[in-house]
Amino acid sequence: MRRRIVCMAALALALWLAATPALADGIIIPHPPPEVPRAENLAIKYHRVQVTIQDQVATTHVDQVFVNPNPFPVEGTYLFPLPEDAAISRFTLWVDGKPQEGKLLPRDEARRIYEEIVRSQRDPALLEYVGRDAFQARIFPIPAGGERRVELEYTEVLDLEGGLVRYVYPLNTEKFSSRPLEEVAVSVDIRSSRDPIKAVYSGSHDVAVDRESDFHVRVGYEEADVLPDKDFTLYYGLSGEEFGLNLLSYREPGEDGFFLLLVAPDVEAEAAPRVAKDVLCVLDISGSMRGEKLRQAKEALRFILDNLHEDDHFNLIAFSTGVQAFAPGLQPASAREAARRWVDDLQAAGGTNIHRALSEALDQATPERPTILIFLTDGLATEGITDTQAILQEVARKAPETVRLFCFGVGYDVNTILLDTLASEHRGASAYVRPEEDIEEVVSAFYAKVSAPLLTDVRLTFQGVQVEDLYPYPLPDLFAGTQLVVVGRYRQGGPAKVVLEGEVNGEPRRFVYEDLLLREEGGEAFIPRLWATRKVGYLLAQIRLHGEDKELVEEVVDLSVRYGIITPYTSFLVEEPHLALRPEGREALVQREMGAAATAAPMVSGQEAVFKSMVQDSLKAAERPAEARVAQVRLVGDKAFVQQGNAWVDTAFDPSAMRPTTVPFGSEAYFRLLAQEPALGRYFALGQEVTVVWKGQAYQVTPAEPVPAPQGTPTVRPWPTPAPVQPGPRSTPTLEPTPTSTPTPGAPWEDLWRALLAWLRGLLP
Repeated sequence: MRRRIVCMAALALALWLAATPALADGIIIPHPPPEVPRAENLAIKYHRVQVTIQDQVATTHVDQVFVNPNPFPVEGTYLFPLPEDAAISRFTLWVDGKPQEGKLLPRDEARRIYEEIVRSQRDPALLEYVGRDAFQARIFPIPAGGERRVELEYTEVLDLEGGLVRYVYPLNTEKFSSRPLEEVAVSVDIRSSRDPIKAVYSGSHDVAVDRESDFHVRVGYEEADVLPDKDFTLYYGLSGEEFGLNLLSYREPGEDGFFLLLVAPDVEAEAAPRVAKDVLCVLDISGSMRGEKLRQAKEALRFILDNLHEDDHFNLIAFSTGVQAFAPGLQPASAREAARRWVDDLQAAGGTNIHRALSEALDQATPERPTILIFLTDGLATEGITDTQAILQEVARKAPETVRLFCFGVGYDVNTILLDTLASEHRGASAYVRPEEDIEEVVSAFYAKVSAPLLTDVRLTFQGVQVEDLYPYPLPDLFAGTQLVVVGRYRQGGPAKVVLEGEVNGEPRRFVYEDLLLREEGGEAFIPRLWATRKVGYLLAQIRLHGEDKELVEEVVDLSVRYGIITPYTSFLVEEPHLALRPEGREALVQREMGAAATAAPMVSGQEAVFKSMVQDSLKAAERPAEARVAQVRLVGDKAFVQQGNAWVDTAFDPSAMRPTTVPFGSEAYFRLLAQEPALGRYFALGQEVTVVWKGQAYQVTPAEPVPAPQGTPTVRPWPTPAPVQPGPRSTPTLEPTPTSTPTPGAPWEDLWRALLAWLRGLLP
C-alpha cells in the first residue's frame, strides 16, 4: 500500500512539475491530465478580504473564486505564503463551502518547495516568499471552464511596537493571475477596548478611513480590473495622548536612515479645544465665470457658510474689474443667512483684477487669529496690476504670518505660477478644477478638511538624534479629522525624544514624546521611496516656480534614478538606461536638460501647465511612494530596477566602479546565497538575469544554461519503480530507484528526482 502511495505521489509530482503555477493570494499549482503537458494559469474572478482586529487579535477571512480557462478539468495544490513573522494561531479552509484539510508548513519546508519549483520551471518568481511559513491544501478538480470558490480564515496576534500596530495581508501574489481581477476588496474593522486609536496609515494602498469613534475605525480598499502587485499593509496607533505621535524608520548599515512620523488628534474632536479662525473667501465673478461655473462656485460658498463654527468670523469678496464685499469688515458666523442672500445676487461680468481683490481681502486679516483665505479664479489677471511678481510682493507685504492661503484655479486659463507661489509662500495649498469637474465638490471637500484647526504653527524638535530634510516643508497646521505625515532623514539610529509645539487660540502648547526609537538597521523599506517622492515633488516645484538651477536638477535626476521615480527629467530612465546608471551619463543628461530649459518659454497657463502643477503637488503631498507605472522599471522594497535587454539592473549599481559577483541562475551557489541571505529572494524573483547591490556588494545573476532535451521518445511513465519504504521518522525517508533508472549527475531528470524526494518528505508519515 505504501509503495502504491509513493508511485501515485511520483506521478502527481511529474504532472505538478510540468504545469505552470497560477497564483492567487495563495499559489495554485495545477495538475493537468497526463496527456496534457501544461495547463494555462487559473484566473481569479474576485478577491475579497474581511479583517476584524480586536485588541491586536486579527482574524482574516478571504473569499475568492478561481476560474479554470482550460478545456479540461484541473486540480492542484494550494500554497498560501503567510505574512512574515506572523503569529498564526488558527487556520481554516473551505472549498465551495465545505471544510478542507490542510497543514501549516514551516518556512524551511516551504522554502524547499519554492526552490524545487524554481529549479524545475526555471522561473524564480516564487523566491519572493522565501523566509515565510505557508499553508498547504489540495484543491479538488475544477471543471473545464468552471469555477471553484475558496475561502480561508486565519487568526494572528499583531505586535505593538512604539505605539503602532502593523497588519499585513499577502495580496501581491495576485499579480500572477492569468488575467486582471474583476474585483479586489479589503475591508478592515479595528476596535480597541483600552487605548484610543489615533493615526491610521497605509504605505501600500490608497485607503478610505471611516472613524466611528476614538475606539472604532473602519478601513477600506477597493479596485476593479487590476493585477495587484504588492502586499496590503496597514498601521494604526494606540495612544491616550491628546495628539498621538508614532515613528517608523528604515536604515541600511553605513548609510543615513529615513523616518516617517505620524501625528493624529483625538477622533472625537468636539472634546478638543477648537481654534477660533477667520475665513475670507475671494471669488472671481468676471465674465468668463458666467453660467454653470458661477452656479457651482455659489454652491461652494454656501457650503462654507453653513459649516462656520460659532466662534468663527468671515467675509466674502467678489471681484471682476472692481471689487465688492459682503460687509466692510469681518462678521460673526451668525450673519451667514444675510451672506447667503448676498451670494444669490452675484452676477458675472467684467475683467479680472486679482491684485486689488487680494489686497482688499488682506486688509481684513489680523495677526491675532488664524486666517483661512480661499481664493478662486478662472483666468489670468487682466485689470489693474497684472504683473505676477508685483502681485506676489503685495501679498507678501500685507499678509500676516497667521494667513493660510488656499488657491483654486478653475479650468486651464489660469496663472499656475501665481497660484502655486501664493499657496507655497503662505503655508496653504493650490488645487485645480478641470472643466469636467464640479467646483462645489472640490472646494467643499477641501473646506471640510480645514474647517476645524486644532493646532496651528506646528513645529517639531528631535532630541538625541540628528534629523534633516523634513517634508512637507513648511509643516502645515493640524486639523480635526486629519493626520500629519512627515518624512525625513537621520544620521545614526538610537533612542529619540520628539517635542511637538504649536498654538491653540493664541496660547502655546507643547507635547513631549519619549522612548521613541530610530532603527540602527532594517525597518520599513517603503519609507526611503516615500521620502524621495516628496523631495522630488518639492524640488520640481522650486524649479518651476523659480527657474532652472543645476544643483536642483542634479538632485532630481539622482533621486529619480535611485528610487525609480519617473519625472519630466528622468524619462531617460526608460529610454536611455545606459546613461542613467553612470555618474558621467547623468551629468551629460543634466547638461542636456539645462540647455533645453534655457531656450524654452516659461509655461504659465494652459492644460500642460495645470497638469505639471497637479503632478508636482501630488508628489509633494504623497502619503504613499510613487509607483513606476512603466514596464521597464520595477520597484522592489527600497530598490528600483531598470530593464536592459532581458536583464533587470539595480539603479544603485555603478558599472564603472563596482565589480559584481557572478551567480549562475539555479546553481548550487545561487541557492546557497539565498539560504545565507533570504532577503535577496525578492530581488532574484525578477528573473534569470538580475544585478543587485546588497550590503555593499553587487551580485549578477546570469542566465541558466538550457536543459538538454531527453534523447529518444519518452515512455508513458518516466519514473522509476521505487523500493518499499520502511517505517521511520518523517525526516529520514528512504527511496531507492532501480539501477537502470538512477539519475546521473547532469541528467535532465536530476532536478525532477530531487523534487520528488522533497515532495515525499511531506507525504510519508
